Order: sequence, then structure tokens, then C-alpha cells
Amino acid sequence: MTIPTTSKALVVAEVGKPLSLITDHPVPKPGPDQVLLKVTVAGINPHDQKTRDDGLFTADGLPALVTNDVTGTVVALGPGVTKYQIGDRVLSHPGFSTAYSQNGSQEYAVNDIGAGFQIPDSITDDEAATLPTNIIAPLVGLFDDKNGVGIPAPWTDAAKSFDYKGTVLLILGGGSNCGKFAVQLAKLAGIGTIITVGGPEQELKSYGATHVLDRHGGYEAVLERVRKVVGDDLIYAFDAINVPADQILGLNALSSSKKGKVARLLPLGPVDETKVVGKKAGFELIDVFGSSQARPALAYPFWEHVPAYLTSGKIKPLSFTVKQGLTAENANSVLDAYRDGKRVQKTHIHV
Repeated sequence: MTIPTTSKALVVAEVGKPLSLITDHPVPKPGPDQVLLKVTVAGINPHDQKTRDDGLFTADGLPALVTNDVTGTVVALGPGVTKYQIGDRVLSHPGFSTAYSQNGSQEYAVNDIGAGFQIPDSITDDEAATLPTNIIAPLVGLFDDKNGVGIPAPWTDAAKSFDYKGTVLLILGGGSNCGKFAVQLAKLAGIGTIITVGGPEQELKSYGATHVLDRHGGYEAVLERVRKVVGDDLIYAFDAINVPADQILGLNALSSSKKGKVARLLPLGPVDETKVVGKKAGFELIDVFGSSQARPALAYPFWEHVPAYLTSGKIKPLSFTVKQGLTAENANSVLDAYRDGKRVQKTHIHV
């Protein structure tokens, strides 16, 4: 096929203003270890609203593009690429770069071949597009030894001697998309006790949660529910939703006699450590950055395994809704709903 030199794109032209549609956006060219995709799905997430309204990840890089959940069909190969062929359907997890060549809010986007996979025939583009942003954050939070709690990833050599069955994991925000994938990853690893606070009990237990605790009733009540399950054994927690003021729940649930770790997805500021009590062995609060390109030693091998995980049912795609067409109205309506605190089902733009 003939690849145009320019295409349509949705851009943040000015921080705090709605996305606008342009028709003369340059089509990027793939470099080594990259392919060019004709985008089929651009998945919107809450951080895209912060990009539009607060300038998150844009720095001085305006105009900015959004969406880091992308699927597309390969239309050009970078120098030396043999992993894919023209016509392959590919899932892409774009890097957080102000070049924006990989983001989904454009008709053509580049993919780093390590940050994604060829979509199996049994999986739709929409199903695949539920994964990138929402699964890489808990992947890093659970399995990274620097930006996570450091449980060994199940495909690594360290996994051979790790006691997954005897491990206890607390997931705060189990009903969020990141929380749901955290449960699935924990089950995939074989973790014996997987506790979530919040979320739909039947769905989370179908993913592998052993305990789904009510998040209502106030801080002390929720903490007591967690402690009844974990006793003094909790050393691993992943907080998918809480802001710093509420992150003390996970910290206070940690063991007092053993040093524990909480990986937080929202590192928006310091925690008031005067409210963390009884941690005789100390604790760590770890900031998670869910980027495949930032943690390639963990993420790239994971993406190689994902097609088999999907086809075997070890990883299950999440629910989504679809808007047809790369239009400013379609994207801004979703971003406005996130801004206004409305309940939003994960939305995919069919480009």
C-alpha cells in the first residue's frame, strides 16, 4: 500500500483546552527495531485526561498526542526487522516520549517491537487494547526489583526457588482496571493469598483473588478486615488507586516484625509517616512508572509470553466500549467524563 506523508491526528495544542483534529500531521517513519502501524484502536485512559488538562508527560512537547493503548496493522518495517511481516495485527505499548510517534491518536503510529506482540487470531484488536497501560503498571509494581515490590516474575530463574504459594499480596483498588490485572498477574505467578480491597467479588475471584474485602465503613474498619486475613505476615502490597493521604492503609497493613513494601501507582506526593505505626522492621513506599521502555528487561519478555497467556485464558481481557472515528468529539467526551469524576468504562476509539 502507499503510505501518505501526512495524516489525521488528535492533538493537545494548548494545555487545558480540548483536543483538536488536524489533517496534516507528519506520518512517522520506523527506525531499527520498529514497525509502522496503520492504527485500528486507540485506547483512552485516565492519564490522557491529565495530559490534556494538566500537561502530564508533555513537558515542552506541544502539540502533544495521547493514548498509550494501540493496535494496528503493520504497513512498513524498520531496518532489519524480522519479528513481524506486512499485514500482521500488532498490539503496541507506546513509550512516554514527546516525539509522540507511537501514540494512538493518529492514523499511523510507530511500534517498538519489544513493546507489544502479534495479536492471536482468537483475540480481537479491542480485547488486546485493554492490556497495555493497565497491565504494565501492575507488572512493574509486582515484579520489578527497583520500581516494584520485587516478587520474581514467574518466567525468570529466580522464580524457581521463590515460595509463591506461601506469599500474601494485598491489592488496594481491586475494582480498577490495573487492580484487575494485578490479580490476574498474581494468580499467573501462583501467589497463594491474593487479597483485594474493593471491586466486584465474583469477577475478581474468577481472576484468582482469594479474598475480596469491602472497602466501605471507614479506614479503621477496612484495616481491621485486612489484618484479620493477613495477621502479621503481609510484606507485599500494590496500591492502584489511592492518593497519598489514603496510602497509609496499605502501609499500616504491613507486617510489624518483617520489613514490607507498598508499590503505589499514584506518587503524587509524600505520605504522612507519623500516621504509619508499629513498623518495627521498617517499610518501603515505592513509586511505580508503568512503561515498557523504561523497564525493558521485565516488560519485553513479558510481552513475548502474552499471546500464549491470552489464548490459554491465563490472562483475560477486560471490558470496554467503542466510539467510531478519530474525532475530537469522541475523545473529548471521554476525557471530560474522567475530568468530572464520572464512572467511565474503558473506551476505545476505532481510528
